[in-house]
Amino acid sequence: MISAEELNEVIQNDENAIVLDLRTDEEIADGMLEGATQLNFHDPEFNDKLQALDKSKTYYVYCRSGGRSGKAAGIMKESGFKAVYDLEGGIASWKAKDLPLVVPN
Repeated sequence: MISAEELNEVIQNDENAIVLDLRTDEEIADGMLEGATQLNFHDPEFNDKLQALDKSKTYYVYCRSGGRSGKAAGIMKESGFKAVYDLEGGIASWKAKDLPLVVPN
């Protein structure tokens, strides 16, 4: 787990950080973390797309409140991903700290 403040620090200082937003298109319409890549947890091809990622990289995952990202982090760890951090409380905790969001195009 990683707190919203810690993840904000990572995003600002580590250009190699890979942030995955596991929410739906409708959910991200209100904003997402800058630099995040959407990987919809409910996509039927989610697991295939997840397994296609480079397992040697460090990933930061989040969803709305932590349920989907917790499940995804578990799958990733079981699949041999080197480092996976789950945003504690999801984007809800990020918003509660009034941290910056970007609206996707």
